[in-house]
Amino acid sequence: MTAGSARAAGAAGAAGAAGAAGAAGAGAPAREGAPAGSGGTGAPASVRVLFAGGGTGGHLYPALALASAMRAVRPGVEAHFVGAQRGVEARVLPAQGVPYTLLPFEPIRRDRVWRNWRLVPSLIGSAVGLARLFRRVRPQLVVGTGGYASGPACAWALLRGVPVAVQEQNSYPGLVTRWLSRWARQVHLGFPEAERYLRPGRRTRVFALGNPIRPPDPGLDRAECRKEFGLTPEGVVGLVVGGSQGARAVNEALCRTLEAVAAGALEAPPAGFQLLWATGPAHLDTVRSRLEPLGVDGWVRVVGYIEEMPKALAAADFALSRAGAMATAELMAWGIPAILVPLPTAAADHQTHNARALEEAGAAVCVSESELSPERLWSELRRLAGDSVLREAMAGRARERARPDAAREIAERMLSLVA
Repeated sequence: MTAGSARAAGAAGAAGAAGAAGAAGAGAPAREGAPAGSGGTGAPASVRVLFAGGGTGGHLYPALALASAMRAVRPGVEAHFVGAQRGVEARVLPAQGVPYTLLPFEPIRRDRVWRNWRLVPSLIGSAVGLARLFRRVRPQLVVGTGGYASGPACAWALLRGVPVAVQEQNSYPGLVTRWLSRWARQVHLGFPEAERYLRPGRRTRVFALGNPIRPPDPGLDRAECRKEFGLTPEGVVGLVVGGSQGARAVNEALCRTLEAVAAGALEAPPAGFQLLWATGPAHLDTVRSRLEPLGVDGWVRVVGYIEEMPKALAAADFALSRAGAMATAELMAWGIPAILVPLPTAAADHQTHNARALEEAGAAVCVSESELSPERLWSELRRLAGDSVLREAMAGRARERARPDAAREIAERMLSLVA
């Protein structure tokens, strides 16, 4: 753990930097969801917590998991979420039935830098929206879960003297986390490897407790879960996932691989081997049309999206997956060895950092997209499918990295800031 002090000048610097990372578009109105609790008239144990994060699901879902864990630890917690109008939170938060405010935050454009001129005038709109939000919600704690939607709210909290806690999901911390780690009271890491990139202040405490996920359900029966997906109860099951939208490159590589297997150019699958493949809804018809003439329907089950992911994880012996922080946290918690294909366009290449960290720990194999030939992919799939000793060894290493109770442990420490 590391400690450091937040000076007023430092807080102002964080505000400017984080504001540039996620400023709101000038003049754009805020959008709000269900009203927040009154807080001031509730029981003495009530705590008003503002969760700031989003843009992508990898930054939003940790906030939702932490809010749920906080309410379980302290029922008086009143959670309010602030995010971006253009982020995934605009679709997810209304369905959650939670109090929220959406502001027109914008990310820093690394690929199209000429569009960053919008960040300068948008600082005004961002400041106005945050000032109104803080007056109305009066948060006692602000929790940042990363992404361009979290920086401005956390910086505003620092300027107002509100305690800030940060949860960083990836092994290479994002820009906002690296800035805020100097002034936040707590920084919680999903990967212990991330600490080497931080410069925490004297009052900052750094914890490596894992990523907040739903713990595995020991009551799920593997054979029954397999039957629900149309798989046979016996044999080895490989789970293929690429995030909620699927992964085009992984889908293409696997299609080419199965075409080569069907043509006899690659070895036949091991006896009893089955694949459960979530292509992403937009890719389902294309994948099915390519597989139809191959005659692989006896051992390959293709779906667009898996609603009951815990059941899919209970059914699987190993996985082929992208290397997002929350996806890998779930795989580790379930003790599932993985072939990880990092998304090469992820910010700061953080998925490659995630995959390499887990490969070094012995829990996964990292295969870059550039290496994802049919021969390499089939070699890795066959190796895990056919070697139970290797799978069990990797599963053990995965469980060593797992923190299934991370959400509760993080929630308890964050709430200590307002005890």
